[in-house]
Amino acid sequence: MVGKENLKTKDLNLWFENLIMVAGGNIKAGVITEWKDIPVELLVKILSLVDDQTVITASGVCRGWRDAIYFGVAHLSLSWCSKNMNNLVLCLVPKFAKLQTLILRQDKPQLEDNAVETIANCCHELQILDLSKSFKLTDRSLYAIAHGCCDLTKLNISGCSSFNDNALAYLASFCRKLKVLNLCGCVRAASDTALQAIGRYCNQLQSLNLGWCENVGDVGVMSLAYGCPDLRTVDLCGCVRITDDSVVALANRCHLSSLGLYYCKNITDRAMYSLAQSKVNNKMVRTVKGTSNDDGLRTLNISQCTALTPSAVQAVCDSFPSLHTCSGRHSLIMSGCLNLTSVHCACAVHAHHRSFTTFPYPAH
Repeated sequence: MVGKENLKTKDLNLWFENLIMVAGGNIKAGVITEWKDIPVELLVKILSLVDDQTVITASGVCRGWRDAIYFGVAHLSLSWCSKNMNNLVLCLVPKFAKLQTLILRQDKPQLEDNAVETIANCCHELQILDLSKSFKLTDRSLYAIAHGCCDLTKLNISGCSSFNDNALAYLASFCRKLKVLNLCGCVRAASDTALQAIGRYCNQLQSLNLGWCENVGDVGVMSLAYGCPDLRTVDLCGCVRITDDSVVALANRCHLSSLGLYYCKNITDRAMYSLAQSKVNNKMVRTVKGTSNDDGLRTLNISQCTALTPSAVQAVCDSFPSLHTCSGRHSLIMSGCLNLTSVHCACAVHAHHRSFTTFPYPAH
């Protein structure tokens, strides 16, 4: 057991009672009366309902439970660990042979490269890995993940500012099943070079966060647009180098549902009109291919894009009815753009008409 030498009998009995309560009374009286009577299959099912600290505690009860848990648990989060997470990973991860999801999000940096290398060496079935805010990690970790975790579909390395673009490009060439990738704040790793590799190898990508990656330019974003046609969610907030060319490429090649352009000062009306036109283009493509319909853009953040004019933004809003400016449903975010106050969604216009119809004459 982690953190203690042994479990006392009274601790086991108390823990067993808690498990019985969690199980919701499905355990028949007289059949199972003590913790040691719980069948392995039922134990694993019960443990799927409790927190990960309890799972780790249960692994120290006996050898049978330990082996059952290590081979039966597919999802594990150690984000609750406020200190010594690195040692905990080194101790536990080699024993959880069937992990598919591992969450190691940290409030303060604890993980080191040796822990990630252990994960890569032991967890070959891993599909979801969260290493956000791991400031201590270096490129060694990305190279290890590339070789040991090729089945990853979701990777979060946001805030890992020590990674460089060559290591990220190398990872992309091995982890070709990625669908969700969070690179927010990876200022050294997220470059045009890395994005070209992602566009070349990660063709199933659906969601990409490049927030505040200042080295990202049009070359990289256009490579993504052409190489990842399944992209639906793209966050380019703070990518100050991109221009209309990036948005035009995304609008023409991808069926976007969410786009973040906060503080992208070089974005002009040309980008907005391309988004508005993409509704027509995408509808024609779906008709030819016989694919299902969708609402297109549902979220658009153009805050601080001060070069935009109301007519261009209104064209986007008119093309996508799921974009809202009305109170309580803000999905078209325009803070800091005082020149866009006249832009309104359809339901806001309808509300105005209803108000005008209800009170057609001024009160006396």
